[in-house]
Amino acid sequence: MRKIVLSALAAMMTLGVSAQERRELHILSTNDMHAAIECMPRLGFVADSLRALYPDLLILSAGDNRSGEPINDMYEIAAYPMVALMNLIGFDATTLGNHEFDSGQEGLAKLIDMSAFSALCANVQPASKWNMHVKPYQIFDCGGLSVGVIGAVALGKLGIPESHPDKCVDIKFSEPLASIQELRWLREKCDVVVLLSHLGYSTDVEFSKELPWVDIIVGGHSHTQLKGGETHNGVFITQNTNRLKRATHSTLILEDGKVVKRMAENIEIRGQKNVNKVVAALVQHFSDNPAFKRVLAQVDTPFENYEELGSMMCDAFVAEGKCDVSFQNAGGVRYETHDVGGFTVSDVLRLDPFQNEAVELQLTGKELADMLLKCYENDGHSFPYVGGMKAEFTVDPATKAIKKLELLDMNGKKLNPKKTYKVMTNSYSAAICPTNRKDAGRGIGRITAELVIDYLQHQGHVSYQGVKRLTQK
Repeated sequence: MRKIVLSALAAMMTLGVSAQERRELHILSTNDMHAAIECMPRLGFVADSLRALYPDLLILSAGDNRSGEPINDMYEIAAYPMVALMNLIGFDATTLGNHEFDSGQEGLAKLIDMSAFSALCANVQPASKWNMHVKPYQIFDCGGLSVGVIGAVALGKLGIPESHPDKCVDIKFSEPLASIQELRWLREKCDVVVLLSHLGYSTDVEFSKELPWVDIIVGGHSHTQLKGGETHNGVFITQNTNRLKRATHSTLILEDGKVVKRMAENIEIRGQKNVNKVVAALVQHFSDNPAFKRVLAQVDTPFENYEELGSMMCDAFVAEGKCDVSFQNAGGVRYETHDVGGFTVSDVLRLDPFQNEAVELQLTGKELADMLLKCYENDGHSFPYVGGMKAEFTVDPATKAIKKLELLDMNGKKLNPKKTYKVMTNSYSAAICPTNRKDAGRGIGRITAELVIDYLQHQGHVSYQGVKRLTQK
């Protein structure tokens, strides 16, 4: 009888320990919100709803919270509206996306100081003079679970995030994987390890081979829409497309202190009705600026792709900059389509949100071709859009390098490689195109968005449907 009692007691104790050691971690994550402040009331509702079910909910952003909405980016303290809204919703941490650097060093430091959430990035080391409070990681206590969160940002061809080089001066950037690996000790200290990655989906998958000690990668940068999450090399990866179309709710189940199951669901954000009314009121406060709603011109036929919009921007550079030809890096055209109807100030500032200065250069045809090739190489292997000319090029499918490039005027005649042309571009393109040109270029004291605004006002009506100036053979 004594043995039976002891056996029953032991069984009960075992059941009790198992129940006690089965724990759950819940994460609500976003990526590449790009200042979609109109979606923040819905995100606030989702956060409140999940927090009611899971009081220890961890809310994370994988970066690029800003750049894409004038109401946010043109605020008197640039990007403060998104910080205020993220504070109100209750974000715990963000990593730095490349567009966080669009505020410049002092601006980013100020935004971080205004944030109630942490800025985490292991491969960023700002000079002390910026007083920029970026941490490589942070350990969160989520209802007794120890959760280590590491941040990382992708570096471009120039060894810096894809932002204007001037805005990255006196900030040291290190190789992401090596920087993450230096924090491997978190595996022993924490119940769960999260990588908050602004590296892109393909890099997340590649890094998963080297990071078996990470439980989940909350990804961003490539705007890759995953269905919930995916497991690669034993590491769980999540990511959504941009501008808050969706967020992700991830659940990690732990038994005996180890993660034994991971699952995720996409939650629709954009266009949904249920919202947090307090967040909505703050959005309305920030949105109350009629200057952004002013119509500049009528769009007579819809813009249907990036090249049509990029061509319009380049025509604005030529007309308003009084130059011969122009080019705009492909990554600087921020949306793909525009319906028939009014083209507003807000539309221009969303299309070209970076406040880059217009830069004039005197270049020979050969120097211009060299700049375009360098822009292609350093802007994600996307050929820049052009004005006052056309471009025909052949790409090596194996290396993605351009094997042959011909520049033509609008009548199809080849540009003279020895003739000097007056060229207009933006300061970012000029900075990422180091070549042996004689003229480094000079700013004209106006941002490129101003040129586009003036051009549209002068045109009154625009139609670019079917315009194609780039031919890849």
